Amino acid sequence: MLLSEMSVEYRRSQIALRTRIRELREAAKAATDPGDAAAFEARAKDLYPLYLETRALAELTARYYERSYHKNERFSL
Repeated sequence: MLLSEMSVEYRRSQIALRTRIRELREAAKAATDPGDAAAFEARAKDLYPLYLETRALAELTARYYERSYHKNERFSL
């Protein structure tokens, strides 16, 4: 698999994660039970680092071969 192909998959995952986080936060706001609201928020909070990492990897794999791109120091290929 090429890095450009990986980038597309990471973007799809990023969008799915962002969508799920928004859904969980909306569910937390709409929840009448404080326990349910806290559970939704906790799950959204757990997914957020995955979203950030997926977003960074999508950019890295998309721009890896550009001369002007300064690579993210967290990841190395």
